[in-house]
Amino acid sequence: MRTVTLALVTLGAALLPLIGCADAGDVTDDDADGLAPLPEAGKEDGQYRKGLPVNVDASRTGVWTVKNQWQDTTTTDAQKAGMAWPVDSKLTWDEKYAAWVGSLEWIDGVDGYSKTVKLTTPWGKTLPSPVLECAEMALFLRVTFAAWYQLPLQLEAMDGGKLVYFGHFGVRTAAGRYPDAPEYAVRYKDYSNTNWQAQWPSDSALRKRRVAGGEDNQNELREGAVFGEYLDQIHVNKRAAHFTIMVLDYLGSMNLADSANTFNLVPESVRSGDVLLERWQKNGIGHTLVVKDVTTIGEGNYDVTTISGSMPRRQGKQQSGIASKGYFTSQYTGGEGMNFEGDLYAKLGGGLKRFRVAKPRNGFWTNTWMAGDEAHWINSTDVARIGARPARFESILGQVSPEQQKTELLAQITDARRHLTNYPASCSARERREDAFRDLYDIEERAFGRTRGQVDADYRDLEDYVFAELEYSQSKTCCWNSTTAAMHDIVLAEAKAEEAAAEANMTCVAPVVFRAQADGYARWATYAASIGRAAEWKAWSEDEPCAQRATPADVVSASEATNYCELTP
Repeated sequence: MRTVTLALVTLGAALLPLIGCADAGDVTDDDADGLAPLPEAGKEDGQYRKGLPVNVDASRTGVWTVKNQWQDTTTTDAQKAGMAWPVDSKLTWDEKYAAWVGSLEWIDGVDGYSKTVKLTTPWGKTLPSPVLECAEMALFLRVTFAAWYQLPLQLEAMDGGKLVYFGHFGVRTAAGRYPDAPEYAVRYKDYSNTNWQAQWPSDSALRKRRVAGGEDNQNELREGAVFGEYLDQIHVNKRAAHFTIMVLDYLGSMNLADSANTFNLVPESVRSGDVLLERWQKNGIGHTLVVKDVTTIGEGNYDVTTISGSMPRRQGKQQSGIASKGYFTSQYTGGEGMNFEGDLYAKLGGGLKRFRVAKPRNGFWTNTWMAGDEAHWINSTDVARIGARPARFESILGQVSPEQQKTELLAQITDARRHLTNYPASCSARERREDAFRDLYDIEERAFGRTRGQVDADYRDLEDYVFAELEYSQSKTCCWNSTTAAMHDIVLAEAKAEEAAAEANMTCVAPVVFRAQADGYARWATYAASIGRAAEWKAWSEDEPCAQRATPADVVSASEATNYCELTP
């Protein structure tokens, strides 16, 4: 298997984080030239990946001192009651992490229509979910918990053939501090051992720090707040807060897919805090969901809800059991079949994962798993077992009534359309809408005896045809993150004007799909100028590295929707 890695840029240069969060904003995280993946996993799947020495001199680079170990259950700290566990819970810290994620309360999101989570801290503070990308959400939760409880952390990546380690010791290579990485222990304050209880300590510089790549608007705190201000409110140790920003700037979905940092799980072991990864190409864009709630609904069956961030960034959003099942059963999550480039999906690193834990072994920090997880692990080279997981999830993730399924699917369609209203270039929002329609066709036929044409007549809108699904790997539109609500209005207005002209002539024409054509996007730029809105039309931009930038024209995906003119007299 080709494991994937972070594409790092020099810290002294302009920051270009290569994240990867396809659920809404369609960013890419392609490997930059000269950057290699981590070594391929051997037969042990890197079970004992030797990292930095336990006694590495982190007196200047360190972020926090390790006080606890992930496997502790009987130490003084491990026996204390915590955010989601009682006194003497007998839980390991890894199990406590899962309990904490599962305990986060669902609340109304700042967008006014979706559900998000309320973050709890060891000091009794609560804040609404931060606004983050999808991989950022998973990394944020894990790093935050490790820092709060002074647990060992080691995340691995590659830069020019050299291993780079992100952890409690700072950002280092085997030779020492990673060039230009901060000396956290020297540069930033840790107030943990001070009498801060009288007044929460604050770092004015931290409160102004943004996460690189795209907008950073933490409006759940206040208008104009950025992520540094959020971190300042949840960390007494300001070194950990500054470190978190660097992790989110430089690690993403490709690193979560890397078997150096996570490992594959059998479906039946799914629990809160796990991550589900969509991967449909070796390099570049992906999507990450955090498993939030796992509820047993019968013998061997579960209802699983997830949290997902997005790009552009948003609060961690609730994905219901039905919506989440669509992800778990997708071929993109390590299923059978091949992608456009002929790569097996099961070899791309997608599917259900759990974070590795750093343990001291033979004098080195070793990224491995908890003793109890060995039975849950699937070797990353076991393509057959990995590829079988989506079908297994189809069996064990519970069913609900047809009426409830229909209601949920219509909500998913509405949500995808709502996102396209603000970001009309979003390819994944188009894909999510069509996936929901395919499931709607199925449930309507099986449970209600209705045809596809009847379903489309009731529920299809003009915009579904205008913003039809595109083939991501063959469509440059998918890399365009900065489209706006005004551009959506212009595109839809042009389509309605064409429709009105056809109706005046007693004819019908299929709507033109909004995509790159041979002349780019001239059709819509010209129309914008004709109605006095030229200034609102933005030129295409490669908002993230885009392998398909030179495509002569975007490719529209094969559609199961009824022909538009069969719906419109």
